[in-house]
Amino acid sequence: MRLLLVEDEERMAKLLRRGLGEEGHLVDTCRTAEDALEQAGEVAYDAIILDWALPGMDGVALLRRWRERGLMTPVLMLTARGTVGERVTGLRAGADDYLVKPFAFEELLARLEALHRRSEGQAQSWSVGPIHIDTRRRTLTCGEREVTLTGREFALLGEFASRAGEVHTRSSLLAKVWGPSFDGPPNIVDVYVGYVRAKLSDVGAEGVSIQAVRGVGFRLVVEGSR
Repeated sequence: MRLLLVEDEERMAKLLRRGLGEEGHLVDTCRTAEDALEQAGEVAYDAIILDWALPGMDGVALLRRWRERGLMTPVLMLTARGTVGERVTGLRAGADDYLVKPFAFEELLARLEALHRRSEGQAQSWSVGPIHIDTRRRTLTCGEREVTLTGREFALLGEFASRAGEVHTRSSLLAKVWGPSFDGPPNIVDVYVGYVRAKLSDVGAEGVSIQAVRGVGFRLVVEGSR
């Protein structure tokens, strides 16, 4: 599996990375929530191992941000917090499983494997008109052409494709794809719409377009659909 480990404790991170590597897994590591926030959206990870107690933004806040952006990668949360209330908080934030420290490495492996099996058993792709979107690999395909989408491109196209034909305001797209606390440039939605349009063009998705609705926002139009 391709895994992202978000752990600020250096010794723990090294032990987990080495152990997982010996089991044949490819592991990327982030020490802070700020680094992990972007990293998780740039690579199609099979699962994320997330420590609750991170400096600055904690693991629960980071997880909420990921879910707000549409990131659906399975997350196994690690924490010394073992009360029922704390477990409920983590699960409600979007964690798929929960492991209390200290734990046996074999249990960590078993839980990751279970998450991966569960994810593999779910729908991994969907289609809109002639385009095909692989949700696990984050690829866009039309005919024989295929391109990889970044995390933000994937989330944005997903919003359009899930309600093709409906108008999405810039403010709603900003909140769903970048999160309600985003404070970057106001034209970021327009910039990424341009990126997604370019990807649609790259795969030759004729009959599928993202149209601007003046003064409102954008909509995905599929020719021949009502």
